[in-house]
Amino acid sequence: MRRAVCPGSFDPITNGHLDIIARASKLYDVVHVAVMINQSKKGLFTVDERIELIREVTADLGNVVVESFHGLLVDFCKQRDIPAIVKGLRAVSDFDYELQMAQMNNGLSGVETLFVPTNPTYSFLSSSLVKEVAAWGGDVSHLVPPQVLGRLGERLRER
Repeated sequence: MRRAVCPGSFDPITNGHLDIIARASKLYDVVHVAVMINQSKKGLFTVDERIELIREVTADLGNVVVESFHGLLVDFCKQRDIPAIVKGLRAVSDFDYELQMAQMNNGLSGVETLFVPTNPTYSFLSSSLVKEVAAWGGDVSHLVPPQVLGRLGERLRER
């Protein structure tokens, strides 16, 4: 069984993330979406809320498993016998950082990293940018799935 992981914080998941996950789901039998737990950062959404949202927006793919992880991604991969990490690249600046991570992960465990170029429609997109634009009242409806848009609006109104 061909397995891969798409890791990230997904706070919140965007259409750019979803595009990479959907494309990976066509290449692999099972795609694990690993939601990173970072105790030092306070996210807009809790890890459980992010997992719930990702499960909702990937349900139609049929081969996506969503879980959280804390610690090294290579340990997550080893525990689940996942030989590949799939990462989307938006720009050259992403490549510089991600190449270092890929080489470190491979050196630590032999896990391979596959880089997928981002759809040009989403080349500028990040969760941070979505949150900032939405917080100032900007329209992000074309940047996130409808389920996320609704929850994002609710969360920002609560603040």
